[in-house]
Amino acid sequence: MSADSHNDPNTEPVDRRLSRRAFLRGAGAAGAASALVAAAVDSADHAGAASPEPRRDDSRAAVHKGEINLTLTINGKPRLVTVEPRTTLLNALRYYLDPPLTGTKVACDRGTCGACTVLLDGKPVYGCMILAADAVGRSVTTIEGLSPDGENLHPVQAAFVEHDALQCGFCTPGFVLTVTSVLNANPQATVDEIKHGCAGNLCRCGSYPHIYEAALSAGKTMAKKGAGNG
Repeated sequence: MSADSHNDPNTEPVDRRLSRRAFLRGAGAAGAASALVAAAVDSADHAGAASPEPRRDDSRAAVHKGEINLTLTINGKPRLVTVEPRTTLLNALRYYLDPPLTGTKVACDRGTCGACTVLLDGKPVYGCMILAADAVGRSVTTIEGLSPDGENLHPVQAAFVEHDALQCGFCTPGFVLTVTSVLNANPQATVDEIKHGCAGNLCRCGSYPHIYEAALSAGKTMAKKGAGNG
């Protein structure tokens, strides 16, 4: 090293001079270290944080935990059932009553086929689309309620047998209850009115012609008995 460079105040010895490569290497290492520290802190914050509380909506009923006791009026009698608040009427009938009422069928479980149809205050509803808790204080009629003794068939049930209006029988309880509701309102319903009333029920076997024949026949029987007045 020359004396001039040694005496120049702006000049440092070669071993203390910062090269471009060394600067970049050091800056990269510092950046990586900072990123690791930030990631560690962020991870610790997330690990230690409690999950956010659900937003409260005072306009809705409080959410119940566990099971609740319900008294349902089913086929004219009070029935006690213990279920979770989310339990559908369909599942309450089939799995939680003692003894259970299994005439109401589980099929699509999405409110599209009508196999689970029951009468709620005389109107057909999908059992899979209503909560058991929503049926409290209302009258539920299942297929078992049309013929409590199992021998004296309801006119609609008898007509379905007479006109061979079933094959696999899976959709039959829903159809019978729906037709019963239609004919209770108007025992002289036309075939078009019956078809309209049964629009929410599907027969996978395609027994529709026999179903409509049975409905018309049952309507005549119910009209003679004055069933349309009730």
